Amino acid sequence: MPLIGILVRTPWGDLGEHLGSPGVVEALKLSLVVSLWALGLSLVLGVPLAWLLARVRFKGKALVRSLVLLPMVLPPTVGGVALLLGFGRRGLLGPWLEDSFGITLPFHTSGAVVAATFVAMPFLVISLEGALGGLKQSYEETAASLGASPVRVFFTVTLPMVAPGLVAGAALTWARALGEFGATITFAGNLPGTTQTLPLQVYLLLQDRPEAATSVSLLLLAIAMAVLIALRGRWTGTPVDRGAVTAPQPAPEEAPSPATRPVEGSGTAGAAPPQSAAHGAEPEHWPLHATVTGFNRLTLEAEPGTTIAVVGENGAGKTTLLRALLGLTPRAHADLRLGDADVTALPPHKRQVAWVPQDGALFPHLSALANTAYGLRAHGVPRADARREAQAWLDRLGVGHLAHRKPSQLSGGQAQRVALARALAARPRLLLLDEPLAALDQTTRARVRHTLRTHLAGFGGVCLIVTHDPVEAVSLADRVLVLADGRALQDAPPAEVSRHPRSPWVARMLGRNAWPGIASADGLALAAGGRLVVAEALPEGAEALAIIAPEAVSVHRDRPGGSPRNVWPGTVREITAVGSRLRVLIASAEAPDLVAEITPDAAAELGLGDGSAVWTSVKATEVTLVRL
Repeated sequence: MPLIGILVRTPWGDLGEHLGSPGVVEALKLSLVVSLWALGLSLVLGVPLAWLLARVRFKGKALVRSLVLLPMVLPPTVGGVALLLGFGRRGLLGPWLEDSFGITLPFHTSGAVVAATFVAMPFLVISLEGALGGLKQSYEETAASLGASPVRVFFTVTLPMVAPGLVAGAALTWARALGEFGATITFAGNLPGTTQTLPLQVYLLLQDRPEAATSVSLLLLAIAMAVLIALRGRWTGTPVDRGAVTAPQPAPEEAPSPATRPVEGSGTAGAAPPQSAAHGAEPEHWPLHATVTGFNRLTLEAEPGTTIAVVGENGAGKTTLLRALLGLTPRAHADLRLGDADVTALPPHKRQVAWVPQDGALFPHLSALANTAYGLRAHGVPRADARREAQAWLDRLGVGHLAHRKPSQLSGGQAQRVALARALAARPRLLLLDEPLAALDQTTRARVRHTLRTHLAGFGGVCLIVTHDPVEAVSLADRVLVLADGRALQDAPPAEVSRHPRSPWVARMLGRNAWPGIASADGLALAAGGRLVVAEALPEGAEALAIIAPEAVSVHRDRPGGSPRNVWPGTVREITAVGSRLRVLIASAEAPDLVAEITPDAAAELGLGDGSAVWTSVKATEVTLVRL
């Protein structure tokens, strides 16, 4: 109703005369000057303050945030009184400012600017803090791993990604400063040409010329509505790019031939290789030597071209290990040597350690080509050369035709290949992949796994891959590093880990039954209760892990006779299909849960279903003991 009232009561025939009067024009000019100066001060003071509140942990942050936002809920006239008591001629700082610098804020245009800034700046701070808090730091960390300095990361990644929040906050701040009344008239007064802004002009006109006051009110209303309409959808939240389309799934591509594989340091596609600060040119091979302390405690050594799969249950320290090698976490510290260079004391952007997080962390405001060229540009490669080499990498990974698409226009498999191309194009000495294929479907995962295996074969450094997929661990890695509570339980070739896993979690990941226990004279006393008879016993009292393949478990409806020495009654809890076979989970009061693998025909013959009472048996010769 108030808005309708202004529209109905506006003297439209006299609108031009009212808005063109000298007093209104002068007040409008002063309002624009004051509001723009207030916006500038808010940007200078508010951006660092928003960064502090969003990114820095310190005691009393809640109090600081409350003080920053206080003007939003404080009555403007009370704010004006507070400004007088702080900066007035008899205030706390006013006499000092006047005596030392000759600055007098009350009844001066600068006072109107201070009043507008005091009231409006919280809108910028709260908007930008929300944008910074919602920005995943993996984008900035990935940019650093590609060689970008903190300043470059801020201007090329952080600032573009929080730009919607910054623009929204700036627009709201300007509009609020333009309409400020209470604090201005209380602190700076109402002097024509000096502090009499447009809202104050409305107040004066309302007493003598109500029709003119209504016309000027309509102008301020139109400006406020224009700002809000401009902010709708475009600058608030995360708008959907209406031009984006879902990219079609790429056809399976053939693996690149050896002749087309990238050669490190060759300057493929005309790009000059980034120079090493220590030697003037990068070496071709970089062995890894790392001693990690803190939450993770282990030593890693690997020759060039080695791929290590890092496995372990949640909380084992897998991602912490990668972040320690990157220099990104205080939880663990890595004394790291790559080739002949000790990079322990270097910041992340100088280590030449590239990281591909699980979600790929492609910069959403850059195209696939610009993403891939980012690391090269950070190393000082000229723009044209960097883009040519980036295009060559995208071509090698089968996504060259998508070079000009944004990440939102890529499928999961395409985005992962772009992320991999970006990491390899930066020519890292150490490549860290954190579950790079976890978000992909089975078909795409197999295709990307083949691509990854092809290109890791020509990589001159060491690659660590965090994975929960046994197929990835076996097919991609030369070694499997098993972590538990930050410690290395096992570091061996995949075949050795498959035959003799030293962790129940790894054994289950590989699809095997794993029962921990203590070796006794006739077998293994199980930690969960019961006893297991084995063919080859360990020394009595030794801690061991019994490994039983699911296909070695026999399932019966009645108690079996004959040779099996390990026989337990149980109940079928779950039946799942794995390829052409069925995996049956059987719970028993006399033994830990046991997984058996049988054919569908056998399940039908036994009449198995959830809740079926069965007997299970395992021959002693089918049990493998791994000493822990």
